[in-house]
Amino acid sequence: MQTKIFILFTFLYTLNFNLADAQTSGIEKPAGWPIIENQMKPWTRWWWMGNAVNDKDLELVLQQYSQAGLGGVEITPIYGAVGYENKYINFLSPEWLSALHFTVTRANSLGMEVDMNTGTGWPFGGPHIKPENAATKLITRKFTLNAGEKLNEPITVKEDGQDLAELQALTAYGESGEVLNLFPLVQVSKLLNWSPTSGRWEIYAAFAGKTHQKVKRAAPGGEGFTLDHLDSNSVNVYLKRFADAFGKRPQGVRAFFNDSYEVYGATWTPTFLAHFKKARGYDLENYIRELADSGNNDSTREIVARLKSDYRETMDELLLENFTQNWTNWAHNLKSLTKNQSHGSPGNLLDLYGAVDIPETEIFGSSYFPIVGLRRDSGDIRNVDPDPIMSKFASSAANTGGKTLISSETFTWLTEHFKTSFSQCKPEVEQLFLSGINHIFYHGTTNSPSNIPWPGWLFYASVEMNPNNSLWPQAKGLNDYIARCQSILQSGKPDNELLIYWPIYDVWNNSKGMEMTLKVHDVDKWLHPTSFYKLCKQLSKIGYSFDFASDRLLRKTTVNNKLLSTSENGTAYKTLIVPECEMINPETLDKIIGLAYNGAIVIFQQLPKDVPGLSDLEERRKMLKASLSKLTFKNSAPGFKQYVTGKGIIFLGNNIEEILNFNRIKRETLVDSGLEFTRRQIASGKYYYLVNHSSKLIDTTLSLNEKGYVTILDPQTEVIGTATKKENKVRIQISSGQTLFLRVDKSPKTTASYWVYLDKPEKAIALNKQWFLHFTKGGPELPPDQTLNTLRSWTDSGDPKSIAFAGTGVYSSTFNIESKSAKEYVLDLGKVNESARVWINGKEVGIIWSIPFQARIGKFLIPGKNTIKIEVVNLMANRIRDMDIKKIKWKNYHEINFVNINYKDFDASSWKVMPSGLTGPVSITPYY
Repeated sequence: MQTKIFILFTFLYTLNFNLADAQTSGIEKPAGWPIIENQMKPWTRWWWMGNAVNDKDLELVLQQYSQAGLGGVEITPIYGAVGYENKYINFLSPEWLSALHFTVTRANSLGMEVDMNTGTGWPFGGPHIKPENAATKLITRKFTLNAGEKLNEPITVKEDGQDLAELQALTAYGESGEVLNLFPLVQVSKLLNWSPTSGRWEIYAAFAGKTHQKVKRAAPGGEGFTLDHLDSNSVNVYLKRFADAFGKRPQGVRAFFNDSYEVYGATWTPTFLAHFKKARGYDLENYIRELADSGNNDSTREIVARLKSDYRETMDELLLENFTQNWTNWAHNLKSLTKNQSHGSPGNLLDLYGAVDIPETEIFGSSYFPIVGLRRDSGDIRNVDPDPIMSKFASSAANTGGKTLISSETFTWLTEHFKTSFSQCKPEVEQLFLSGINHIFYHGTTNSPSNIPWPGWLFYASVEMNPNNSLWPQAKGLNDYIARCQSILQSGKPDNELLIYWPIYDVWNNSKGMEMTLKVHDVDKWLHPTSFYKLCKQLSKIGYSFDFASDRLLRKTTVNNKLLSTSENGTAYKTLIVPECEMINPETLDKIIGLAYNGAIVIFQQLPKDVPGLSDLEERRKMLKASLSKLTFKNSAPGFKQYVTGKGIIFLGNNIEEILNFNRIKRETLVDSGLEFTRRQIASGKYYYLVNHSSKLIDTTLSLNEKGYVTILDPQTEVIGTATKKENKVRIQISSGQTLFLRVDKSPKTTASYWVYLDKPEKAIALNKQWFLHFTKGGPELPPDQTLNTLRSWTDSGDPKSIAFAGTGVYSSTFNIESKSAKEYVLDLGKVNESARVWINGKEVGIIWSIPFQARIGKFLIPGKNTIKIEVVNLMANRIRDMDIKKIKWKNYHEINFVNINYKDFDASSWKVMPSGLTGPVSITPYY
């Protein structure tokens, strides 16, 4: 069922070996370079607009996706194009299921797999979600009565559209602190049969109302109210539609998908009061006034914050148990997995990510990288920087749970439409890899029938990773790079030495608002200001690797041989760090102390000061105080203290690095060179993934924590070789924007060659002979051929066809090599707009698709005259600009239609012309 493509190494070609020859000649193919399977290739979110699909077009595009190196598709039906309504198919209809089955069968035959959104658009909802099962919000209303007065109006909701709102609590608050439950005194007429005998009373009514939110970007047959995710019965009603449509049989779907939690204002569920009483141990009805409090009153702020912490913890439990675990169990019954974007949820992200099979993060916007030559135009970016620490919530949940795959919705609004280059994609995806992500999903690909004029149907927040993109002929360069990286990053186990507790109660203990949705876009509010975040940034910067732990995770953590074990297949951690936090549950503190007693090393940055919430507050404070009083710390070394308990030790001190050094938990000093890294542990040693996102060439020797025999692999070119070592240090040359893998083996592995270091450059050979440029594919029209004495943007010719063109141009020229005597020759293409495919002497060098646009070409050269052909693809931008100038209608969709990066109506007519083609200078540098 799965196509497996073996990685072919450059050195085998150099020595004219094939794999069989290598085996018979005694040269061993380096063990452990994984074969590339479908899940190791990049996948894409695949929008079915209006579900207007047919077998013929599905067959065509699946073949194109497979040939370009995609490993799978994730079907998400959305709204459709205007004028094609007769082609729409209703979601989950027999016709839709037929299309799904065809897709699964055909994809599998091509070595691909299929995931599916458990719904259309987002969030979950649809036509079968009636008001009683729809997203619910708490509505409060305040009345005031004085002694002897009666309430003469019915206790109802004043908000329009809330005819079905259900009264859930009615509580009276007296001036002297009295609290009365008046709910039993409400009559069938909704009038209150009660009058105070003295004083002034505030009466708060609590209603379960409806948010009236509907599914965003819904496809035909998917329109309707958003689901009440907090109510198990409503979730079951929602999932029953799918089970019935599927005949309760597996559909061949690898994983069911849920997008980021964007259920707005869903602060309640009808069973909330009962669950709260059971979980927290007291009646929330008595605190309706505090729950409705804005949090601005200094005198009540603490109690309001504590109450809302308990409220948020209850939200967390309801979402985890009634939706996430429920949905995952349902998927497992259909022999499928679940893939969930937990961010944005009103709960503990670590536990929500950990409850599914494939946790998925999301990056939105673009990051700044000081890589030399990397384009970053201020008008084409959103003011949002993807945060690697945010991505680590998803990877931590997988790592601590022993799960192999951690995915990402990737490149959402990376740049403005039609302006995203592969060079801009590369460091962004590498930053995800460094954060522990190893399963990339593009955002994304719109299914577009073959008869739709260019640019085809498009989704409004996409990088257009589809066959209509002028970059598509060379997309395999990016896709193969990601596949090679993921083949290693999915192997073995993550190798992170530190486990860091996330103090969720400090986040929840906030008097403002009600539910707390922890969004990717709001990290400045709930993540960045915290001591936890600052500690993580510090430890990462100095060369430590870590995962995060929740209270729930610590409950099941054990100690084996002084290492912390969070699951049977999870990573083993050398120490647990508790960052500075205000609040901790006494049960969690006792568990942490117990881990130390059983042999673990535990580090407190500072001791917690209080317990969260209101439940049994004084009793729990006593428990915390009693546990803390047992920690009789003694000075250990300047700057920190220690407490020996059982087989382990608890340290206390703000300088975490000093404590780690004291315990011989080493950082990776390689970060001092400017490199970033992540590690994977395998049976025979470790992999290091090294990334140079700095502005300089890094040519240095590195001391690695893992000692052994080192092999270097370049995942962009597949060049491989044995590293040079001196005094246990490994020599590395890595250009700005480049990545390398190091494989460190405990025992020597035979390789065919040593890594070729580029040490002694001679004068570069300038390829400054005349270039011939011929356009082969694209539109709106093929420009005329050009003969160039100097390389320049093909738009500089002044020809209107060249200015408007998006597609492929092929450059050809010749050059001379007097004698082929250097140990290596490096081709430098200079400036490329935007990707190039190179042939020398009729032999393909490969796709050179990203900065620094260089390749080792020694094996392709011959003494004397050489030929070079360079196929260059440019962006779609100039053609789109031309269409908008000419007011050619190409965007006409239902609902949001098509917007720019700032969610305004898209119009490219005022854009500047984007440079296109090969502008060079092109040169070849010999190295001796």
